[in-house]
Amino acid sequence: MSRKPSKVKVIPLGGMQEIGKNMTVIEYKDEIIVIDSGLSFPEDEMLGIDIVIPDISYLIKNREKIKGIFLTHGHEDHIGALPYVLKKLDVPVYGAKLTIGLVEVKLKEHRLNNVSLNAIDPGDKIKTGNFEVEFIRVNHSIPDACALAITTGAGVIFHTGDFKIDYTPIDGKMMDFHRIAELGKKGVLLMMGESTNVERAGHTLSESLVGHTLDEIFSEADSRIIVATFASNLHRVQQIINAAHKNGRKVALSGRSMLNVVNVGTNLGYLDIPKDCFIELRDVNRYPDNEVVLITTGSQGEPLAALTRMASQEHRQIEIKQGDLVVFSAHPIPGNEKLVSRVINQLFERGAEVIYESLSEIHVSGHACQEELKLMHSLVKPKFFVPVHGEYRHLKQHMDLAIRLGMNPENTLTLTNGSVLELDKDSAKLAGKVSSGNILVDGLGVGDVGNIVLRDRKHLSEDGLMVVVVTISKSTGALVSGPDIISRGFVYVRESEDLMDKAKDVVKKSLESCESRNVREWSHLKNNIKDDLRNYLYEQTKRNPMILPIIMEA
Repeated sequence: MSRKPSKVKVIPLGGMQEIGKNMTVIEYKDEIIVIDSGLSFPEDEMLGIDIVIPDISYLIKNREKIKGIFLTHGHEDHIGALPYVLKKLDVPVYGAKLTIGLVEVKLKEHRLNNVSLNAIDPGDKIKTGNFEVEFIRVNHSIPDACALAITTGAGVIFHTGDFKIDYTPIDGKMMDFHRIAELGKKGVLLMMGESTNVERAGHTLSESLVGHTLDEIFSEADSRIIVATFASNLHRVQQIINAAHKNGRKVALSGRSMLNVVNVGTNLGYLDIPKDCFIELRDVNRYPDNEVVLITTGSQGEPLAALTRMASQEHRQIEIKQGDLVVFSAHPIPGNEKLVSRVINQLFERGAEVIYESLSEIHVSGHACQEELKLMHSLVKPKFFVPVHGEYRHLKQHMDLAIRLGMNPENTLTLTNGSVLELDKDSAKLAGKVSSGNILVDGLGVGDVGNIVLRDRKHLSEDGLMVVVVTISKSTGALVSGPDIISRGFVYVRESEDLMDKAKDVVKKSLESCESRNVREWSHLKNNIKDDLRNYLYEQTKRNPMILPIIMEA
């Protein structure tokens, strides 16, 4: 009797129905491979949280099966969680040279020195036993972006990674259409396709268009130029350097991530730097304004980024002055619009001229629009399709696009983080869920801040805090001293003395009531104080501060 062929499992742990935090598990027989290991940035209600990473408890439980983490490219939403994951899992990491170079910098910052990092070239194939993973060149807003073709006993899974179709890429290295079409001709079981720009009709413009715009801006400007962009967008950085050199300007870099990425890009040969082009940031003021270009971080209005500090006059070396030309060569990530707008307003107030996307073609996306997505579907011709990398509306619209191209609606599926998709040559179906969700990173704490702590932070931020300190007799339970009340973020005590005095009376009466009923348990005393004081304060102010009673015995 022949054995039934094994099914392959596809389990997203991040990147489904959200932007960022991309991580997908593929499991076949007794082996697991992981695609990407990204982070996302906190929502507004995640007070005090630095970054968000995927819950990898499923991987920890199955650590013996994991054969490697395979990276599509070097953006934070694809590599940012690696230091935290690799502290828990000792597994090899595979990626293209620039991707691995950026990972090395990240791991050094976390003092992780014994990780097996493997740099590959697009076209390389990595065999693990039950898997063969092929890296295929695509275009994106960072060099060395790759799609992955994963060959399993059940069929080929094609993961597009983040991509766009650029017929005039800056480095001259076009997407490998030939190999993608070849895979499609042989037969692809499942395609997982990125969905970020599925709402946009037409084609994404070529990165080279930005170079022409920058050249025009630089040739017409007679002032100092400051360009803000993503540090990881080395193609954009290269074009800024080219425009500066062509127009006789020196280039200075500002921002730690900008310095790190440019250093990696230069060392690995991804940037072509003209001789004597760079100057130190501290030397900028030694040159005439019309001979200088600054490339800086802060295109998203991040509070601690270099451009934000310049705009608020908090930068140690650079001060925005009348006539400076500031160019935002990036589009605000959804949710960052207010931050970016605030920085632009501050720059105008300092006397700078500011050029941003609505005024000029100074940014193009790195993600495929509808016509490019259609071409990818037509080349790959998968049997099953799962849209990835997007909020639910993006996934739904990408699924609809696939159906309009002729795909069987029953063969297109949207997943959630933690969903288990089981596939064989003839079927694809959901088969349960695994642990998934958000792990919150706050300073050095990873996962120690949960919903209850966030709820308390929200409560404190909205209503303030009131600490009540009392001392009672150990023998009789009578009030010995106090109550003392300390208020933070609730009312200004010096202007609310009557309220504070009456609040103390409420606490005294609450304790006297407990004493008369011979209630001595601290938990009961605290609850009584909280309830009585909360009722009084709400009656007087219509506010509910957090109340913390502290009881001491004497």
